[in-house]
Amino acid sequence: MVNLKAVLYDGSYHPVDSSEIAFKTAAQLAYKAAMPEASPVLLEPVGELKVTVPDSYMGDVIGDLNKRRGRVMGMDPVEGGEQVITAEVPMAEMGSYAIDLRAMTQSRGSFTFHFVRYEDCPPAAQEKAIAEAKALQAAEEK
Repeated sequence: MVNLKAVLYDGSYHPVDSSEIAFKTAAQLAYKAAMPEASPVLLEPVGELKVTVPDSYMGDVIGDLNKRRGRVMGMDPVEGGEQVITAEVPMAEMGSYAIDLRAMTQSRGSFTFHFVRYEDCPPAAQEKAIAEAKALQAAEEK
């Protein structure tokens, strides 16, 4: 969770009736009551991808990035007839990228990838993640 803010308006401590566990329980109950009203959204990590490929493989690589929900930010030519493609891609889509890039470019492509920020997850992916979490929770309760 990011950007979570809670304000306590009233409370008191009494040496006989108050305990650490009582305050923790009150915080948990407040959290559970407030979350549905806050309209939460799932966030997914997004990274910056820089792919260096020969010119002849540009179309295949850009098409693959589009399939992975990537946004191409630019292309820069470098010496030797190669291009550096800069894109932002969700990290969830990058699991098999090394293998796929090697297959697309006959082992001539290389890439670097690093985390940039979190973005809202698309509605379809949110629904899938929520359904998986509910199924996991139901399985644990059995």
